[in-house]
Amino acid sequence: MASSVVIQTSFLGDTILTTPLLAQLARRGPVDVVTTPAASSVLTGHPAVRDVIVYDKRGAHSGLIGLTTLAARLRKSKYDAAFLAQGSLRSAALAFFARVPERIGFATSSGSWLYTTKVPYRDDLHHAARLLLLSRPNGREPSAEETQPTLAPGSAERAQVDALLRRAGVANGDRLIALAPGSVWATKRWPFYPQLARALADAGRIVVVGGPDDSALAAEIRAAVPDAVDATGALPLLGSAELIGRSAVIVTNDSSPLHLASAMGTPTVAIFGPTVPDFGFGPLAPSSIVVGHETLTCRPCHRHGPRRCPLTHFRCMRELTADLVAERARTLFLTPDARA
Repeated sequence: MASSVVIQTSFLGDTILTTPLLAQLARRGPVDVVTTPAASSVLTGHPAVRDVIVYDKRGAHSGLIGLTTLAARLRKSKYDAAFLAQGSLRSAALAFFARVPERIGFATSSGSWLYTTKVPYRDDLHHAARLLLLSRPNGREPSAEETQPTLAPGSAERAQVDALLRRAGVANGDRLIALAPGSVWATKRWPFYPQLARALADAGRIVVVGGPDDSALAAEIRAAVPDAVDATGALPLLGSAELIGRSAVIVTNDSSPLHLASAMGTPTVAIFGPTVPDFGFGPLAPSSIVVGHETLTCRPCHRHGPRRCPLTHFRCMRELTADLVAERARTLFLTPDARA
């Protein structure tokens, strides 16, 4: 059986979208993953992963000494192949110094000159499908089922979510409506989540998900809907995935909760402002709706979302109303197969 190491040191969402590749490789043999400290915990307990190796490239493994130290650790595992899901020169050098004989990555990557196999980067595919193609030398496009990301919250995460909901007075059977107002990129944050919470408060308990940095946004939502549950910063990543998985619907920006929802199969309303799903990072949940200002000629203006609107009007977000988004959310959780 062939052993593989997947190097994915990009954002959390990218790590989640790498799980279809991991599942494919696990059919051939053991798979280890090199990822960031922030993303490492999301792969805990994943059935396709033997070991998660933390690459703290800005801390303990910074610089050439840190890189070669980690490479020496990887070398001991004698991997047959390395899959460069993150295409930086640093990641390529890590696989090279680890003496992995087969190094596979995208032809467009900055580290591609250190690869033994270069795979075309398909702009026309979802990123999960692009990554999965690293394992397919024949180039066969994956099906929707094959590109579905997966996560594996366990009993600890279930207990954490049970406790949080119990403290908030949420009864068994209450419909949960998750809102994810945050994003690392400021222009990806849709500004009307408090108004949306008011519009949906009659349909279930509002639950605000996100990291500690999103607590101020959660406070604005709770000011609008006092019984909203603030889960920002209260759960580990897999705990947030478990909570999202229990929700009837999530409304989220183009950010990591969108990908957590895809992995948990939660019906998703994804709000795209300066970016577009055509970049390859749209929702993959079986039921999903994308909301965006389709008539603006200035969209998209950035691959990630600029620090501020280049034209100063921010129309791509400001002209998406709370009533519009609430109507889209109700469409999802009121369908016959929607979650209770």
